[in-house]
This record gives sequence, structure tokens and C-alpha cells, in this order.
Amino acid sequence: MRILFITSNRIGDAVITTGLLDHLIRSYPQSRITVACGPVAEGVFLRMPNLERLIVFDKRPWRTHWVKLWRDVVRTRWDLVVDLRGSLVSFLIWTRRRAVMRKLPGRKYEQFARLLRLKPAPLPVLWTSAADRAKAAELLPAGRRVIGVGPTANSDKMWPAASFAEMFNVLAAGRLEGAVAAVFGGPGERERALAEPLLALLPGAIDLVGKLDLPEVAACIQRCDLYVGNDSGLMHLAAAAGTPTIGLCATTMDRAEEMAPTGRFASWALGTGPRMEDLSVATAVAAAERLLAERG
Repeated sequence: MRILFITSNRIGDAVITTGLLDHLIRSYPQSRITVACGPVAEGVFLRMPNLERLIVFDKRPWRTHWVKLWRDVVRTRWDLVVDLRGSLVSFLIWTRRRAVMRKLPGRKYEQFARLLRLKPAPLPVLWTSAADRAKAAELLPAGRRVIGVGPTANSDKMWPAASFAEMFNVLAAGRLEGAVAAVFGGPGERERALAEPLLALLPGAIDLVGKLDLPEVAACIQRCDLYVGNDSGLMHLAAAAGTPTIGLCATTMDRAEEMAPTGRFASWALGTGPRMEDLSVATAVAAAERLLAERG
């Protein structure tokens, strides 16, 4: 069975689609899957089972990236096309069956599940290799509690570094006594600059900012006892990992329900106003305490 899966150019959105892919892999274990995504999201799918081809396409002027994608896939006779971008491409290629995204109410992962009439909606997953997990074990050895922290994000969706540090210190002195912080962030000078204030406040933290590829990040987050981070792709990755995850949200409160972190143990800590400063440390700590108690 040949499946074409057209998904996001953002890490977070791409992670949310993995539950759908996991369902297809389990339902059709002999399937050969082609995933088309943006370059930033490529790492989400690198370790995916049944991956025959990964097509990475950048946005181009006049939407010509869709023309390039069409040329890449038009010669194949597909059994199923799942298009989560709602593009015209899926209607211009031969396939036995197609499922094309359209705007629906509800949580994002539930919207995706409705395309294939799945109920309950499958939760996102992540895929790592033995090498990824071995590297994570070197960086975050067993025997010590770890609180993963994601202080960076796009735009202004960032909680103050001082609030992150205070929250870590409260948890490391209480519920997760003796924990060490592991600070995560993407590659590039901007991410490094955004993470530096927190690293300065937590001199004993494990600095993983920009030092790992995405599957290695996922493997490291799996070893954390808790992950706390801004609304970002890494937050969704942590939720998919099954790690207790607290997403910090204020400036995106209008989409908080739709884009909430999705996992077995994942929740928002919501601010009371439009600024990230409107989210108090006490509120975030209380959310983490509830989540950790739920997991046991």
C-alpha cells in the first residue's frame, strides 16, 4: 500500500499529526509511506517506521512549492493520500482514496482524526533510534531527576527567564527534590540568545540548546521527569513523548483549547491576561503539581 502524507512545515503541527501516521502504520504494517513536510519539521519523521521517502519542500514565491511537490508525486499511483494542508495537489494526482483537511472545531489532533473517521482520536507519538536513546542516556544519566525547560519560542510567546528559574527552584526543593534542569532550544544564534538569560540564572543546568537534532531532543525529553516550556514545537514534542508536560500560555489564549499540548500527561498553565507576565509562577507550579500527582 502506497500512502502520501502531506503535513506541516512547523514542528508543533507536524508532531500533532503523528498519531494519524501511527494509526496508519499499525493498520497497514506493509505500507510504504511518503511524507511531505517543511524543512523545520523534517526531524519529526526521520525515524518513522515504514518511511519510504521524505519530501522536504520550502515555501516559494507565488506558491510554486506546490507545483514542485506535484511533480515529485504525480507519477505514483497512490492507494491513499492524506493532505493535512488542504492543498490542490491531492486533487491533481491519481489515488484510490483521499482525505483532505478542512477547518473543523475541536482539538487539533481530533480534527485530524476526523479525516479518517477515527474515534477516539489517536494521540501523537514520537520515533527515536537506539543511537538517539544512547546519546540521551549519556547526557541525562539515570539516577537523578531532570526537569526539562524550554524557554524559547517564536514571537513574544515567552515566559520571563526569572519565572522559569523560580519555578524550577520551587520544584527542585519540593516535589522533584534534587532535580537538575535541562535547558532545550533550537539551533541558531537567536535561540541561543533567548536561552542565555535562563542559563545564567541556573548555572548548574545541562545546556542542550542547539546541540542536538530533533530525534535526539525527543530521546532526551523522554528521560525527563517533567517538561515545562513555552507554546512551541518542543512543547508538543514533550507531550508526545509521554513526559509530564506543562505548556505555558497567555498570548495565544484565543487558540488555547485547539492547540493544547496533547499527550497522556499534558496540560496548560494559563495566564490571566494577554501577556506572558500575566501567568504567575504559583499557577504554573500548581499545574505541574497536579500533573505529577496524576501520573503518580
